[in-house]
Amino acid sequence: MQQDIDRYYYERTAAEHGFKVVCGIDEAGRGPLAGPVFAAAVILPEGVVIEGLNDSKKLSEKKRDKLFDEIKERAIYAVASASEQEIDELNILNATYLAMQRAFEALPECPQAAFVDGNRLPELPVPAKAIVKGDSLSASIAAASIMAKVSRDRYMLELDEKYPEYCFSKHKGYGTKLHYEKIREYGISDVHRKTFLKKLPEDW
Repeated sequence: MQQDIDRYYYERTAAEHGFKVVCGIDEAGRGPLAGPVFAAAVILPEGVVIEGLNDSKKLSEKKRDKLFDEIKERAIYAVASASEQEIDELNILNATYLAMQRAFEALPECPQAAFVDGNRLPELPVPAKAIVKGDSLSASIAAASIMAKVSRDRYMLELDEKYPEYCFSKHKGYGTKLHYEKIREYGISDVHRKTFLKKLPEDW
């Protein structure tokens, strides 16, 4: 069952193999039609156990916000992003890797190894392991998932103030019915991902 998962297994095993400083890396916002893709890297210092860590998508907004503050207080972290323009130029996968690399490089302490959510890895200067569903299985990746998700959601609230006609506060840039209606009404803005919108059928 979900509550029986030992989310510190990977970190503990890494430490047993000599990798005592390990970061988890995850992203938020690969799917939306607007806004940057965010990534976070989090190091949970030895002995730090944060209760309730999980895939950010499985947590309520209130729980994410609470954990976000606790991670900021007790862990070592960095958050970075790749812009809409970079997504259009590089494609979403490479832009996601770029955001992950930026988050890794922005860490105030360089880890000895990294765990990355998913089945593929960005180029990193340390040994790294891709973990499928890592945001549910690894504490440090779960923490990164929360940091990336909350940071991006808050950024989209800022965009909502600049572009209130698109209602970003309601859908965070994802392709909801409301968002499509607003694009039809107001057109494509500077913060939309042009390559994502080119794929829409004519009758959308």
